Amino acid sequence: MLGGLGVVAIKLAAEGAVRTLGPQLPSALYIGALGARVICDNIPGLVSRQRQLCQRYPDIMRSVGEGAREWIRECQHQFRHHRWNCTTVDRDHTVFGRVMLRSSREAAFVYAISSAGVVHAITRACSQGELSVCSCDPYTRGRHHDQRGDFDWGGCSDNIHYGVRFAKAFVDAKEKRLKDARALMNLHNNRCGRTAVRRFLKLECKCHGVSGSCTLRTCWRALSDFRRTGDYLRRRYDGAVQVMATQDGANFTAARQGYRRATRTDLVYFDNSPDYCVLDKAAGSLGTAGRVCSKTSKGTDGCEIMCCGRGYDTTRVTRVTQCECKFHWCCAVRCKECRDIVDVHTCKAPKKAEWLDQT
Repeated sequence: MLGGLGVVAIKLAAEGAVRTLGPQLPSALYIGALGARVICDNIPGLVSRQRQLCQRYPDIMRSVGEGAREWIRECQHQFRHHRWNCTTVDRDHTVFGRVMLRSSREAAFVYAISSAGVVHAITRACSQGELSVCSCDPYTRGRHHDQRGDFDWGGCSDNIHYGVRFAKAFVDAKEKRLKDARALMNLHNNRCGRTAVRRFLKLECKCHGVSGSCTLRTCWRALSDFRRTGDYLRRRYDGAVQVMATQDGANFTAARQGYRRATRTDLVYFDNSPDYCVLDKAAGSLGTAGRVCSKTSKGTDGCEIMCCGRGYDTTRVTRVTQCECKFHWCCAVRCKECRDIVDVHTCKAPKKAEWLDQT
């Protein structure tokens, strides 16, 4: 059971209407050319409520598509040194392939980071005036105080309220129809992603007064860089809690006696993950054959762990970099090309018989 979020992300960001008519066109033009109904009806995997929202708010869908690039990049950054590295699968509407069929901690992370990405993208688009249905936060007004004293709300606080509200309505729509254990897991992780963005709102202020004496401050709430959200959810992934659904299917309980109970901020999962060492089509594992590893690292990027004990090949390559850069008046920076010979280590493929057993 798959959510519709990844479908929308890939179709709108990479394969859909934006590419068809060119990213330089404003949303009103490409929607006018193709029609919101045509575009939304041709996105596979959406439930009726999601299609309604897509048709009613095509400019928001474009923001969702653009934001998808950001959260997919963030997922790949967070797992760049791991056996599962958040690799997308070409021509697969599930984005990450069969790995999403298992109720694993990887699926939990993807649901959380994608939900957070939708919130972040819509909130940012509201404040930047890109959407007709929202603008700056209308609720943050008047006088307030913090540890430094009183200040006036001003500027343009990011409208996290609208971002969270729309993301909840759109992303959760499919799970609310199904009402099974996996849907309950997805809804929980979606909520973790939304609250993670809200967690890292920051207060920015401008001082007023003689020579910037800060006798009066005007402040506003702003989104933090999405990397902070990604780092936080990556830590939640490390501490994810294995659970099982209660008999009535309305809540979670610890998977085994002695396991701790999940809190609202924990990512939750049902199934243990595969080791991702070898190609396993059924599990969605692409294996680590050919992956670059570090000969000296003892971490997950080290050749021993990354290559699953199979060993590695070493290739000597010439790497060209910019070096000895100097500023020349006015106004250019000139660099030399430096050539270094480096060793690149890549994981060996499993023996043929072992590989055949897994496919």
